[in-house]
Amino acid sequence: MSRGHLRIYLGAAPGVGKTYAALEEAHRRAERGTDVVVGFVETHGREATAALLDGLEVVPRQTVTYRGSAFEEFDVDAVRRRRPELVVVDELAHSNVPGTANQKRWEDIDLLLDAGIGVVTTVNVQHLESLNDVVTEITGVPQRETVPDEVVRRADQVELVDMTPEALRRRMAHGNVYPPEKIDASLSNYFRVGNLTALREIALLWLADKVEDQLSKYRQDKDIRDTWESKERVVVALSGGPEGDTLIRRAKRIAARSGGADLRAVYVAGGDGLASASHAGNLARQRLLVESMGGTFHQVVGDNIPDALLDFARGVNATQLVLGASRRGRFAQMLSTGVGVSTAARSGSIDVHLVTHEKVARGQWARPGKSLLSTARRVVAFAATLIGLPALIVALIPLRDNLSTGSIMLIVLSAVMGIALTGGIWPALLAAVGGFTMVNYFFIDPIHTFTVTERENLLALTIFTGLGLAGAIVVNILAHRTRQAARATAEAQTLATIAGSVLRGDNPMAALLGQIKGTFGLMSVTLLERRQSGVGPNERHDPYDWHAVAAAGEASTSPSDADTDIPINDDLTLALKGRPLDASDRRIVEAFAVQAAVALRQERLAAQAAAMLPLAEADKMRTALLAAVSHDLRTPLASAKASVAGLRDDAAQFTESERAELLITADESLDKLSRLVANLLDMSRLQAGSLGAHPIPLGLEDVVPPALDELGPPAKSVKIHIAEHLPEVSADPGLLERIIVNVVGNALRFSPRGRPPLVTASAHGDHVELRVVDYGPGVSDIDYEQIFTPFQRLGDRDNSSGVGLGLALSRGLAEAMSGTLTPEATPGGGLTMVLTLPQSLMDIDMDRAPRYVEEDT
Repeated sequence: MSRGHLRIYLGAAPGVGKTYAALEEAHRRAERGTDVVVGFVETHGREATAALLDGLEVVPRQTVTYRGSAFEEFDVDAVRRRRPELVVVDELAHSNVPGTANQKRWEDIDLLLDAGIGVVTTVNVQHLESLNDVVTEITGVPQRETVPDEVVRRADQVELVDMTPEALRRRMAHGNVYPPEKIDASLSNYFRVGNLTALREIALLWLADKVEDQLSKYRQDKDIRDTWESKERVVVALSGGPEGDTLIRRAKRIAARSGGADLRAVYVAGGDGLASASHAGNLARQRLLVESMGGTFHQVVGDNIPDALLDFARGVNATQLVLGASRRGRFAQMLSTGVGVSTAARSGSIDVHLVTHEKVARGQWARPGKSLLSTARRVVAFAATLIGLPALIVALIPLRDNLSTGSIMLIVLSAVMGIALTGGIWPALLAAVGGFTMVNYFFIDPIHTFTVTERENLLALTIFTGLGLAGAIVVNILAHRTRQAARATAEAQTLATIAGSVLRGDNPMAALLGQIKGTFGLMSVTLLERRQSGVGPNERHDPYDWHAVAAAGEASTSPSDADTDIPINDDLTLALKGRPLDASDRRIVEAFAVQAAVALRQERLAAQAAAMLPLAEADKMRTALLAAVSHDLRTPLASAKASVAGLRDDAAQFTESERAELLITADESLDKLSRLVANLLDMSRLQAGSLGAHPIPLGLEDVVPPALDELGPPAKSVKIHIAEHLPEVSADPGLLERIIVNVVGNALRFSPRGRPPLVTASAHGDHVELRVVDYGPGVSDIDYEQIFTPFQRLGDRDNSSGVGLGLALSRGLAEAMSGTLTPEATPGGGLTMVLTLPQSLMDIDMDRAPRYVEEDT
């Protein structure tokens, strides 16, 4: 069965029209004969959205009961039984009510896609996991419902529903997004023009990145190597010289003029890689300069610099390449065109900028192409052989009678050795043969013939030729060894560069794979692991079933998909796409493949440690519980048992007042015991991370009185002052009531007779403050944090006032609802506890019950 098609409508903010667009798509598909149903759509009372439901089959929702309240949720099982071709399911990031099969709606949608059912859904950019903190910083409103970016990225289609900030604010002002009573608050808070503009830019950039990923995958699938100018990408080539700073700044200006193009700097470590060691300081400084300008630094290994630069540029689909003008002198440029000219001649569709700088033509030789014996040196050697050597012979002819044959042969041999040291074996061979011939013709008797009459002269000429060839061979061996050393130096620097990038990153695995991908100009690098088959101690890895553990670029599915695969061990391999690696490059990657396995192991150990941390905290909590409750549980239990036992004793004669007092004692003791046990259980669940908060919009005037009723008669003296027209808060009713009971109970315990606590509430910006004021002895500033320590009563006076959980639990519950609980000094003496809760702005704040879902028109 093929997987269903997922289409996502992405918006920058609530109200831009995602749900409306999704329902319009449903009508279009239905008109074309597709079997379409509506699985879950929240209209929020918007008439235009509700009207689009007419004519579409709506699958009934399921009712889920949680904490005594009934909530309507998406019924994924009903849709699977119905098996339509397409289903509309609103709000991808929605959190389901506890008790449903899945925690998140995107998990429900995954089940439908696996069943072959197509899905149309909606999501706002603030719900993307990677952007959650950015949006919170911009808007000041935390988003507690998120969806992993990968869920949205793997959608078959993502369509942006866009609207200008001014248009969206007009829609709100006309009442097309929120009810009239919420419009002013929304326009002045979340829906400010600046907020909406920033969110719109974030949405556009995120979608542009996804489009770029799709384009890269298409080019890879089709093996397209030509540059497509879909987006400007500027690559600046660095040589390690001081002029690199100038080139980087010039490239940044070119990128800025191109509408914020990507900037990448590349250094080719090759040829006489020894130069890279001398320029290490420049490269380190230039790396920081590039990264400070928002660019990335890459290092690649290549024997031929122009080819390496162009391979890298084409690999990243660059449109412009910035190089520095040659630093060599004019004579050197006459002998060789240089890197810049060679690169420009072969760049094809890539624009090449040759940038002048203060180091131009200062006599610096460019690094040669394939060996230390460059073309220029060989040209010089051949010229010396063809011109210089005959000139030397002509100059020696007049001295023939004054110099011995041996002296003449030594002079010519010196010239041949000089040619050998300059040009290598082929110029040396030509010089040796030419020198041998000319010495024989002009200086060996009989002169002007090629005949040698004396054996001694024949031996001398033979040694002459042999020495010339031997010198040339030695030069070539040294050049080869130097080239190997240079290559090793370049590889070592590449290893150091990659290692440094890994060490600086927070995610070593991603940094490692990303650096390998960029350094060698690959399309993707994937760490693959064999899946386990079977269960129990004899389980084995399936030799043919692989899955991607981590990837940079489009992940490979098996080693056979890759251009190069590097086995790490029996169960791990590194798959590389883009081009086959040569032996030297493969050697570098093999070294880092082992490090990838180590990084994977460290990540898994860290994950296991993180998973064990809650267990350790829970164990610590249980130990503290056992140490703390020995007396505090027994005291109310003993009081209740003694009272009930006395009442059941037939021999005891109690008056009506005494019986009433015993009943009151038993009732109060059992109430205290009930509250203590509830606090203990909630604190344990909170510390273990299993106590969930499900906020909904509610009024404090509806919560405070029932909470005080739970405290019994002593709470009747508490004064309540709640401001009129106080906005609703976003809170979990049960948890908020528990906080009020604990905080007010603590205030009652320390309030002097005749001065009961005061409870006030008022709005401040986008939050509401509930203050519980007592006029007791108060707490010094240095003890403010100590009063929130579990199992710690300030002063440890006795064991009659509880185990010290009330305030600690209350702060934890407040933070679970995105609130705070802080102490302040009461003017005139005493302690004021300030509970701050986020104000409910209908569907903006995500701290709400699952039935109050966010969005959209």
